[in-house]
Amino acid sequence: MLTLLVVDAANVVGSVPDGWWRDRRGAAERLRDRLAAGAAGGVAGLPGPLDVVLVVEGRARGVEPVPGVRVEEAPGSGDDRIVELAAGAAAAGRPCVVVTADRELRRRVAEHGAECLGPRSVRP
Repeated sequence: MLTLLVVDAANVVGSVPDGWWRDRRGAAERLRDRLAAGAAGGVAGLPGPLDVVLVVEGRARGVEPVPGVRVEEAPGSGDDRIVELAAGAAAAGRPCVVVTADRELRRRVAEHGAECLGPRSVRP
């Protein structure tokens, strides 16, 4: 069973002050492309292949999926959608790793058995 790697796009993109706020969707697309490049062989120190999900919200909506990366548009809170994905993985007995620096989100997904990594694990 593939490990589910859920990436909090807003948190990861916002972790580096590189002008992402001028084009949130473009920043999320660049992150998606970096994730896709490693999905088969491994990302964030995790061996591949991985089932990678990029969760976007707000002005980052509209990012299209690419081979290797599924994109989930959160209808409301991105954090809530990430928790739902972690809970679904737990219910299926599937390993789940969430990439975020958000302490409250880390606490919430840990309740469902998900491991957490920081944004640097997927940033160059």
